[in-house]
Amino acid sequence: MVAMYQTATQFMRVVEAVANADDLAAAMTAITCELGFQYFALTHHVDVVAANGSAIRLHNYPARWADYYDGNALGVCDPVHRASHVTSVGFTWSQMALMIPLTRADQRMLALGLAQGIGDGFTVPAHVPGEARGSVSFANEAGRPMPHHMLPLAQIAGAFAFETARRLWSGRGQMSARRRPTLTDRQRDCLLWVARGKGDWEISRILGIGEETVARHIKQACERYGVNKRTLLVLLTLFDGTLSFSDIFRSRYTPFPE
Repeated sequence: MVAMYQTATQFMRVVEAVANADDLAAAMTAITCELGFQYFALTHHVDVVAANGSAIRLHNYPARWADYYDGNALGVCDPVHRASHVTSVGFTWSQMALMIPLTRADQRMLALGLAQGIGDGFTVPAHVPGEARGSVSFANEAGRPMPHHMLPLAQIAGAFAFETARRLWSGRGQMSARRRPTLTDRQRDCLLWVARGKGDWEISRILGIGEETVARHIKQACERYGVNKRTLLVLLTLFDGTLSFSDIFRSRYTPFPE
């Protein structure tokens, strides 16, 4: 336990001091070996090619598999990534079937990875409101045992590594907090009821305002986010933390007083 604590402390100090992606890659290579893994992947869950350098992406996976993975935009539909969206702690890939439904396409993708030398792994989720979801994964080739006793350290290492990557990538086009759209309280009230499936007339009765006022609030909210579809607006506000699933599904909701 003392040795694990010392290793975690040393890694945290190293990654906090790194100045570029190459330094972070070197630190990740060292900690990956220390953990008993061969591969690591630190990434946003997006189409990396389309992101054109703005998305976090750092790994030492076999080149053939990485090229196929990125070329087919598998980061968007990867079952490992989807499983990381339903938990706040790290998980082994063997647990995925208990976390999310695995489709035939998922099974084919996992089989392709296995054929390219990627066996079992451990993934640490990284979710920051207003940014693309991400994760840090550690993996081994097929047949190599999972180092279960090192997974607590992998959890810590993954969290600190992703936060360091966010710092290094912050100037590459990610949305900063000061540029995020902000809704008024009434715009948010209206949007919440849109997310609950209500139309403008129903929302006007619930909030005690005119139907045209409801439509105007929602239109202005769309303009702030630069979209013209209500469904997309709901998704974006869930994504950046303006709305939460708890808001949508809780039984009681008190609108903010004007």
